[in-house]
This record gives sequence, structure tokens and C-alpha cells, in this order.
Amino acid sequence: MYFLTGWPRRLLCPLRSEEELFHIQPSSQRFYFALLSDTQLSIWFSRPSVLIVSYIESAKAAAQFGFYQKAEWKPDDSMIAVATAKGYILLFDVLGGGEEKYLYEPVYPKGAPRVKVTPGYKEEQCAPALSLEMKKPVDLEAPITSLQSLQEDLLVCTADGYLHVLHWAGLSSNGRKAICLTTIPFSLDLQSARSGPSLDLEGVFIHCMEYCVTLDGFAVVLSDGRLGFITPLSNTITADQLQGVWAADVTDGTCVAVNNKYRLMAFGCASGSVLVYMIDTTTGSMQLSHKLELTPKHYPDIYNKTGAVKLICWSPDYSVVMVTWECGGLSLWSVFGAHLICTLGEDFAYCSDGTKKDPLKISSMSWGAEGYHLWVLPNKQERRKEDEAQDVEMVSPPRPSLQAGILQFHFIKSALTVNPCTSNQEQVLLHGEDRLYLTCGDPTQIHSTSDAHPHTHLHPRDGSPLHQPSHPDSSLSQGLSTLLGHKHWHVVQIHSTYLESNWPIRFAAIDTAGQCMAVAGRRGFAHYSLFTRKWKLFGNITQEQNMTVTGGLAWWKEFVVVACYNFTDQQEQLRLYQRSSNLDNAFASVTKLHSDTLLLNVFKDMVILFRADCSIYLYSLEKRNDSPNPSVSVELLQEVSMSRYIPHPALVVSVTLTSVRTETGITLKAPQQACMAESIMLNLAGQLIMLQRDRSGPQVREKETPAINKKLLPFSPPVVLAQCVENVWTTCRSNKKKRHLLEALWLSCGEAGMKVWLPLFPRDHRKPHSFLSRRIMLPFHINIYPLAVLFEDALVLGATNETVLYDGLQGSSEPLEAVFPYCTVERTSQIYLHHILRQLLVRNLGEQALMLAQSCASLPYFPHVMELMVHVVLEEEATSREPIPDPLLPTVAKFITEFPLFLQTIVHCARKTEYALWNYLFAAVGNPKDLFEECLMAQDLDTAASYLIILQNMEVPAVSRQHATLLFNTALEQGKWDLCRHMIRFLKTIGSGEMDTPPTTPSTQEPSSTGGFEFFRNRSISLSQSADAIATGKFNLQKTFSMPSGASVKGRDVDCPENMYIDMMLWRHARHLLEQVRLRDLGCFSAQLGFELIGWLCRERNRVARVEDFVSALKKLHKDFLWPFPVIPVGSLSSPLKNGRCRTVLSSRLLKSQSADSLLTSDMDTGPPLTSPSNHAWMDRLGQRTKDVDTASSAHSNQHSPQTHDAFLSLLTNKVEEYSIGSATDLTETSSVVDGDWTMVDENSSTLSLSQAELEHISMELANKGPHKSQVQLRYLLHVFMEAGCLEWCVVIGLILRDSNVIKQVISFLDCPEVPSETVQSIRNGLLAVDTWASTDCLGYKPFLSLIQPQMQELMESTSEQVQPEAFQPTSQNSKLGVSEGLGGVAVPRPEESRGVATPLGLALPSLEPAGVFSRPPSEDCPSDQSEEQGDEEGTYDCTLS
Repeated sequence: MYFLTGWPRRLLCPLRSEEELFHIQPSSQRFYFALLSDTQLSIWFSRPSVLIVSYIESAKAAAQFGFYQKAEWKPDDSMIAVATAKGYILLFDVLGGGEEKYLYEPVYPKGAPRVKVTPGYKEEQCAPALSLEMKKPVDLEAPITSLQSLQEDLLVCTADGYLHVLHWAGLSSNGRKAICLTTIPFSLDLQSARSGPSLDLEGVFIHCMEYCVTLDGFAVVLSDGRLGFITPLSNTITADQLQGVWAADVTDGTCVAVNNKYRLMAFGCASGSVLVYMIDTTTGSMQLSHKLELTPKHYPDIYNKTGAVKLICWSPDYSVVMVTWECGGLSLWSVFGAHLICTLGEDFAYCSDGTKKDPLKISSMSWGAEGYHLWVLPNKQERRKEDEAQDVEMVSPPRPSLQAGILQFHFIKSALTVNPCTSNQEQVLLHGEDRLYLTCGDPTQIHSTSDAHPHTHLHPRDGSPLHQPSHPDSSLSQGLSTLLGHKHWHVVQIHSTYLESNWPIRFAAIDTAGQCMAVAGRRGFAHYSLFTRKWKLFGNITQEQNMTVTGGLAWWKEFVVVACYNFTDQQEQLRLYQRSSNLDNAFASVTKLHSDTLLLNVFKDMVILFRADCSIYLYSLEKRNDSPNPSVSVELLQEVSMSRYIPHPALVVSVTLTSVRTETGITLKAPQQACMAESIMLNLAGQLIMLQRDRSGPQVREKETPAINKKLLPFSPPVVLAQCVENVWTTCRSNKKKRHLLEALWLSCGEAGMKVWLPLFPRDHRKPHSFLSRRIMLPFHINIYPLAVLFEDALVLGATNETVLYDGLQGSSEPLEAVFPYCTVERTSQIYLHHILRQLLVRNLGEQALMLAQSCASLPYFPHVMELMVHVVLEEEATSREPIPDPLLPTVAKFITEFPLFLQTIVHCARKTEYALWNYLFAAVGNPKDLFEECLMAQDLDTAASYLIILQNMEVPAVSRQHATLLFNTALEQGKWDLCRHMIRFLKTIGSGEMDTPPTTPSTQEPSSTGGFEFFRNRSISLSQSADAIATGKFNLQKTFSMPSGASVKGRDVDCPENMYIDMMLWRHARHLLEQVRLRDLGCFSAQLGFELIGWLCRERNRVARVEDFVSALKKLHKDFLWPFPVIPVGSLSSPLKNGRCRTVLSSRLLKSQSADSLLTSDMDTGPPLTSPSNHAWMDRLGQRTKDVDTASSAHSNQHSPQTHDAFLSLLTNKVEEYSIGSATDLTETSSVVDGDWTMVDENSSTLSLSQAELEHISMELANKGPHKSQVQLRYLLHVFMEAGCLEWCVVIGLILRDSNVIKQVISFLDCPEVPSETVQSIRNGLLAVDTWASTDCLGYKPFLSLIQPQMQELMESTSEQVQPEAFQPTSQNSKLGVSEGLGGVAVPRPEESRGVATPLGLALPSLEPAGVFSRPPSEDCPSDQSEEQGDEEGTYDCTLS
């Protein structure tokens, strides 16, 4: 509505030394202001705000007449009447200085072109030079209490109980009459008017009076505090023709102001509240409409301490009222009582350090032109303090006269206040005196950055540099995100050239898309496009100055529709100008009108006009493309006379054409009728009147009716829909899914909130009930002032005043910046759906509520709507003092069960409500235990976890533990690791019961789980070991990881029953995973929950950690790890290499494709242990590794292998790159192994180039490998099983990795006495089974199986004789580029490229390997003792959490 912006501006007025300004009176158009001090009358101009002339009374005259007290302008601004203390009326003629005379004129330097010196400055707009001449004074011989101008008369009330009627023209003694108040009959209403004078008015006089044009009477406050209304019964004001009515039971009136547009009288009272009365049209009595008062809720420390109401001021458009009290402060209300601003609270009343400020006391105030400014005169003592402070500051030089201050507050207002046709838009449009504020987005700025200005708030003209007007935030589309996405406004500066000659802006309009605006000032109009960022003004200045917009502006398609008055033809016209062509009358479509247009609106292709003779005209618009410039043909469709129903044309606030009707669309014969112009909505002084088309006559069938006649149905007599209406919103769009919202009518009703006139539809096209009305009016309260309604999105858009304190600037003089906060206007929005659903449920219209809710269920904030509904009803009913006969909560609960969000809604609402209300809530919605179980059944574990917290508070610990266990097991099964961690903490908390110690939290911050294993998340496994550890060569199967985590051994009491309980559940889950061959899940489980996998596997080694069926386990691993089954390359059938030995080496090397991988992709932690916590999986650290592994290996091999002559493949290190992490198939395209240089190297480094077939062979090998991530995971698991001594699993993983070393190593362990014979038997049978399966189903495995044939052979024989480990020394075929499984547990490239030399390795290696790489001695040199405990010398093996 109206919003305060920026800081007030201070204007200084020169006065005689001890005088103060105490009264301000605006002229009728508010271009001039008369200001009074004791002996001085000053005339000010509005823009620029400058003093024009002062009249200073001589001392002799001042002694004769007394000091000045009040002033009043003649309606044509040609005279001013001033009342003085001794009962005189002084009349002043205001004389203009002729056409050419202005106070300020531009001065141009010699020879310079005549340019405007300052923006916003023009000769035409300058303050005119006026002079004041005093005429003969009139002595009324009694103190004057009130002045009121009335066309040709001036009414003066005096303290002796008389009402004087003076003529402005001839103020001689015979030109006036005096009416005694006691002769006016007063009664409670006009019907019971008593004849004869009232006797109770003896000694009473009129203290304050104001004339109301539309009521044709005077609102008066009598000296005894009673309120009344005096009506002249005829055209002349004479004693016997006046009749008065009282307001009952009020005796403390202080002042009055009338609202002509809404026929309201606002009376201020000594109690501090404002009573707003209306006149009952039938009885003529005064009826209280509403009260304006500060509520204890919002202003607890001031609401009853304001003192009496001092002044009431309606804005020029009568849409808001400003009130001030004896104790000071300003407060703004909308016409029907919606509170907008008050300066008695928040930042206005308190400094930033919390100290209270003195409220600003006001002696007089007045609105400026169009309500953009409020002129305020601070009280005398206020200003004295200020001036004393200034005197202290400025000791020299003494000033000749004191400067009295006038404060000017700046306002911006909604376009709806004066141009209500913008109500069918979904944008908020506000206008200040020189700029527009829009909520809509800007399509040209989609990728731009948002406003970089430090304040994207509304900058008034406060001396701060104006920031660029058109800085929107980057918005995406004209959808929900644009209208709601941010708090800032799109500010458009109005063109200064237009403003200079046509200030103030009177109308503003925006088109449906929110891309074009139009504004109209005193003359002409201008429009702006966001696409071009340009204003269009009339090229011909005379055309602009020859028209004035009277009835408002609107957009229709790409045309501006203007109702205007043409001065040259002296005629009212309807014009349409096209947006894209130049702004010129040559391109306008002009229609002549017969009477003044007061209001205009557009609906689809129709224009509706309301005219000064109280008639409504409907025109059709049709675009014509026959001429080069598109024009519009305008045809009169219908004329409706409303003079019987409208007492005064100025009372009509808005007129709207809508498709809304009492019958809903379903009952119509043709569905397209739902969007036709069905009815006219007229806001008559706050009463919403509806005229529907009269369908009572014989209806012609649609097909036979010509198109024209269809629209010409007459209108029925009007029906009143609602009272106290400020704004109306409807839409002409239709959407079958959201018919309730789109066919509704939305009303804003001041303090009563909003109302919606909602259509009710029969379900499934059934016949409607005869007793069910077609529509229902539902009231609801919202916390913002509504400025636009987004129909489909169930949102109301508004704006609100925010304040920013700058009181750090305090000096001795208390600048205004410290007294007042800086005001900004913020965009707001509010959901209203829950209010409507609740109202429907209260009225037992659950079926309608369900249809409405289902149509909105896709809105992103629908869950919030449901929560709000439960919350509001719960708070009201559970905290009610009296029992509620018919509680609504069970109905609401039943309603919400219709939606899948039911469980979340209830638990979220409960957790946001205090514990005391839970019993009431769950009595209505059901037992939380049942709701918890429903969540588990619906697999909604997060919601179930929320219910668990409620159960913990409402039930005994045993119950919550039981439910927590259920949830924990389900979360484990579904791999919800975060939830599992919370559950472990929760179970421990329950276990600790009522102990004082809080539950121990995990020592690490648990990040949310990402895909895959996070074994190495936050920890780096150091693979460096001391040389003596290598030398001892003890390979210990019972070595365990120490992983600090929630369930770790550290920092807890191992024997605590809760921990045992949790461990039992974890063990059970691990057993379950292993039984189902879900190794990947087992790895995730171990990594995420810090489960001690190795320790547990050691215990389960001979129980669950056995492999029953090697083939199915192998298949399951392939599937789990997305590992492709191997295929036989074609190249191996006809090898290009002649030497058979070479071929074997080549194929065996390539078949073990991991040998190359280990150099390229195993992603070993070869660097020192990382110290920075990293939440990435271990594999993400590609590329940080040293790349010289290969260099070391080739150098080493050449050093130590003089006796071998076999050629082998080697990667040239300069081409080593990282593998791409992808599926097995894309490895062939992207891996550097294929693209790099492969060479055949023998001892003399002679090279052989490979043929195409051999390259295909290599790429085939790469294709047989799974994703890199899976490889890391499998290597890790291999390490874990190896450490735990689960040899069968090691064999299975060795098979899928096709790593002969692993198989060889395992088989070498089998002869240890600790290995049970069942394990040996199982491995032997398993390998045989795999061999059989490979022969039939998967030939790709055959080459690898043939490679490990010697080991298998030994295994077969091992049942008959004990085999020595030395017998299994590797041949050159299987040690080259081999990958060994060391204690580090991950794929370790063996730097010793020894090709068969095994003896000196242990000693020679440490000096040759790159830093951080740990190489394991060959397994045959260190037969492991499985049962041996971990040796002390192996303590250097550290798994740190960094």
C-alpha cells in the first residue's frame, strides 16, 4: 500500500527569532502549502520544495488581532483565510506574478547552448513567484475553533457555540449568517429525529469540524467530547435546514478527518484509539465500522501510553490514514484498518544499544501531492532542544534568524491505490515520485550477475548517489522462481524529461508478462520496456501537453489503453497506442466518449469503462493488421446504467470484468463459457457489488447464436458480496487441474485479512446437491499486506517496511540519521493454502478440501502447508483454557492421512512443538509406535528415526531400545550409513539411561556417505615398513586394523552391555552379508561404521568365512563389482611372434593385465601418510603418486638378470598416464597402455615393433578388466582376507583379479600345520569346480587357469605328501611384473623385476625402491605362521586417521 523509504528530508524555514511553525495547510491540489507561525504566513511550493513568499505581521497589527492560529485555502487557490487568537479572520489574496514570472530561472553562460543546468529542473516546473495582499479583516468576536472551506463559502466555528457562514467573495457584515448550535436538532438516527432544538447543547461548541462531499454533511467533534454528524437537508445552509445525529456512548473525541472516497469519518479519542464511523444509508445513524489502535501484541510497552490522538490525515487517494498522538509518533493504517507502519516501536523507538529514543512530537502534518511526501512540523519543545544543541555547536557567527525545521517523509505506494486495473496482474508494482519498483524478472539478464550495489534497497532522493535504476537480480523465467526468488526489487528510474514537466506521476500500469510499464503524470504519458531498457516519450511535446489521463492506464496485448481528456477538442477519448511504434497520435486508435471516464479495466479482448454519469460501458477490442502500422478497432458492446445504485460517482473504487459467477463452470452447458465475461465487480466505497448476466430468459442454443448476440445478455440487479473491501483479484486464465484457485475471487479486507470466494465443485461430475451452494466466502488472516495473488501457486505477494539503524553517527546535534532509522521496502510472500483448507474442514467440506489439496500437491512447499495446518490447529486447541466441544485436530489428522506425506508431517510438526502438547497431538493422530512401524514398512527410515526421538521421550527406555534395534537392523540392510552411525550413538544414549555422562560421540566427523567403499576416507595407510620387519619376514594373519570410529574399541568400556549389544548386531549383519556373498556391501559396512573386519574374520575363519561354492561366489563378485568376464582374444590363436617362448611370455604377461595396472592405476599410497583430513575416497587421489616405479623396476631388472635372455614387454615411462575411471569397455579407448609405445626389450635392448593383431590382443586384455574403483576395492578385500587368514576367499578374489601370485601365495600357505585340512580340501575342490565351469561356460578363464596349473598340480599332490615351500619358486613366467599382496594390503607393484632371481632380493630392494613404496619379499622366503601373534617389530605398520 504505502511504504516509508529512506530518511526524512529536513527543510529550513527562516522565521523571526522566537517563533515556531505550528500549522501547515495544503492547497486543494497540494502544489502549495501555507505554514503559520505566530505572526508569519509562509507559502511553500511542493517540487522543488522551496519557500515562495512570507507575510510578516507588524507588531501593532499583531497586538490588535492576536497571534495566528489556523489557515484555510479557497478551493481555487486564489485566497487564504487565517484565524487569529482574538477572533479575527484575516483574508489574503494570493497574486500570481503573471505567466512568465518564476522564482528561479536558469542562467546560461554567454555563448553556451541553452541546456538544463540541473536534472529535474525546468522553467515550466519552477516555483511561480507569488505575492500576498491582506484584505479587510472580519471580527467574529469569539475565539475561533475551526475553519472549513466549502466551494463559495467559508464555515467558521467559534467558541460561543455559533457556526458562521461567510462568503469568500463579499465578506461584508451582511454577507454572513450565524447559526447557533443549540438550534440544530440532534438524535441517534434521522428516523427518530425530534422536532425542536436539543436542550443538552447549552454551553457546548464545535471543537473540530470537517466537511464530507460524498456524505454531504459535516463530521463534528463537540467541546464535551461527543461526536456528531450534521446534514444540511437542502442545498443552502440555514438554521432550520440542519439535522444532526450522535454517535452513542463516546465522550472523549479530540479530532476528526473524513474520507470522501469510502464515506468514512475517523474520530480521534483521548484514549489513543481512532474510531472510524460510517453512516447507515437506511436509518441515517452513525455506525462504528472499525477501530484503529495499537495492539498490545505488537507494541506491548506503548499501546496504552500514547496519550490522546492529536491529528488524523487521510492520504490524497484516501487509501491510507496517518495518525499521531500527544506523546508523539506516527502510525499508518490502510482504509479498513490494516496496520502498515508505526514509529513507536522497533528501530524507530530504540537505539542500537537498546536505549529508548524520545518519540518525535508533531504539531501539524499534511500529505504532499499524490501522497509521495508527508510534510511534518515537529513540536516546539522538540525543535528548541535541537536548536540549543546547534547553538552550542556553532558559537560563531550569530545567525540573524532561527531556522525552523520542516520534515519531509518519503513514501512509495502500490499502483493499486490509484489504478486498480493492475489487480489482474501477478506482479507487484510500486511507484515512488521518480521511480518504479517491480517484482518481475528480466529476460535479458538471465546470465547477468545480480545488483552489485551495496544497498539494493530502495534509495530515495536522500543525497546518496542514485544507483543504476535497472539492476534486476538475475532471474530465470517469469515463473515462481522469478516472482519469489529474491528479496530485491527491479528499480526503473522514470525519465527525467517527462518528470520535469509532468510531475507528479498519477497512474502506473504493467503488462501481464511484467515486461512493459506505462506511467502518466499531469499531462501525457510515457512507457518503458525491459527488453530495450528504453523509455518512449511523445516526440511532439504539444501532443503530450494536450492530453491528460483521467481514467487510468492499462495494457492490452502490445497496446497501451488510455482513457484521457483532449484539451484541443475539449473531449474525453479512449486511445490505444502500440508499444513498438513511435509515441505519436498518428499511430493511435482514438474513440470518442461522451462523458468523463473515471475508471478503466481490461478483460481478455474487452475494455470496461466507468464514467462520471455512473454508467458502465463495455467495448470490444480487435487488432487489425491491414495497414502498415497495426491498429485496433474498438466497438461498443453494451451500456449499463448504475445511477440507481451509486449515490456519487467518486465512491467507485474499482470496476472489474470477470468470468466469476455464482454458478460454477460445471453446471454450464458449454465449458468455454467459464472464461467469458460473466459479471461485473464494482467496489463501491468498500462494498463489493456483483452484476451477473441475466440468464433467466429463454436461452438460445449455442450453435444457432451469432457471436455478437451471445455477449449482449443484460445484467441482473446487483448483489452485495462483501463489505470493507480494499482490493479485488481475479484471473481470466483457466487450468483444469487447479479450478478451485483459478475460478476464485480474492479480496483484501484491511484488518479483517483476506477473503476468498471459492467455487465448490461436485465430485466426479456428479449432480450437485440442491442444498449445497455453488460458492463459499472464506475469511483468513495473513501477516503481510497483499499486493498480488499468484493463483496457481497459492501465494500472496506483498511488501513490508524494514529499517536499518545508523545511529553510530551521533554528534552533539543528533542528526536526523540518528533520530530515524533508514527505511527500506522488502518483498514478502505468504502461503495461504492451509488457511483455506482449514476453513473448509471447519465447515464440513472435507471433500472440497481434498480436491483442492490434491490439485496443489505438486507445489514445492506443500509439505510445509500441511505442517502449518496441523501446527496452528494444535496450538489453538491444546492451549485452550476451556474444553473445545468439537475439536478440529482429529479431522485435520484424518485429512492428512490421505497424502503420502502424512508420517513426515506429523513428526516434523511434533518436533517443532513443545513436549507438553505431544499427548494431545498423538491422541488425535495415533500412537507413535504404530506410526514408527508404518514408516519402517514404507521404508522411510529417516522419518522413522524422527519418531524414535519422540518414542524416547514418551516411552520407557526398553520400548525405545526395541524400536531402535528394529530401525538399526533395517538401516544396516539398506546401507544407510549415516543413519547407522546415529543409531549406534542413540542406542548408547539409551543404554546410559539416566546417567549424567553424555553419550560418547565418535572421534571423527562422519561425512555423509558417498558411493563405493570409503575404506580410506580420512585415513592413509602407511605402506612403509622398516627393513628389519622385512628381514624377519613374519606374515601374520591376525594383524588387525585399528580404525577409530563410533564402534571402535578405543574410548569405551568394552564390557558395557550396550556396546556388547551393538557389537552383536554388527556381527550378525556381517555374518548375513558374508553368507550372501555380498562382499562389496561388507566392505562398505566395515569402512563406514569402522567395523573391525579383520578381527571378526579371524574369529569366523572356520565358521561363516568359508566359501561353499566357488563358482557362484565368483559369479556374484563379477556382478557386484561390475567386473567383466574374461574373453579369449583372437590374436592368441595365431601369434605374430615366431618364437614360441616369446609368445608364452607375452601372453602370460598380458593375461595378468594387472601387472600393467599396478603401475598405472592401483593408486597406491606411495607418498608419506597424508595429514590433512580428506573426505575423498582413496581412489580420488590419482595423480599424486610418484611415477618412477617403472623406472626403478626396469633399472633393477637389468642390474640383476644377466642370465636371462627372454624378451619381455615394458612400458616406456614417459608415456605413463592415469587411467580413466570408467567401465571396462571404455578403458580400451582411453587407456594409455594402448596408445603408448609398447616395445619388446631383450638384454641388448633390441626392439621389435608389434603388429596390429598384437595390439588388438592387448586392448582385449584391457577390456577384460573392471572399473578402477572396483579393482581398488577388490585389492583391499584381498588384503583383509589375507590378514584374517580366510584363504578360500583369497583364492576367489585372486581368480577374479587373475593374479597368479595370489593363488601361488595361498597354496604355499596351505602346507602350514595351522591350516585345517577342510580348508585345503575346500580350495582344491573349489579350483576344480572353477576349472570345470570355465571349460564349459567361460573360456576366458582357461588361459589363467593354465597359468596356475603347476600350483593346482601341487595342490592335488599335497594331499598325499607334505610339500616344501621352496618347491614353488616362481619361474620367469610368473614373477615378471607381478603384483604381490604385501602387508599394505593394496596392489603393490613389485619393483624387483628379477625374472627369476629370488635370493638377494630382501637386502637389495630398500635402496632401490622409490620413497614410500613397500615391497614384500617373495612369499616362498617367508612361510607364515598363522597362529603366531603380531610381533612387536611390526608396530611400524601404521593405519592413521588423518
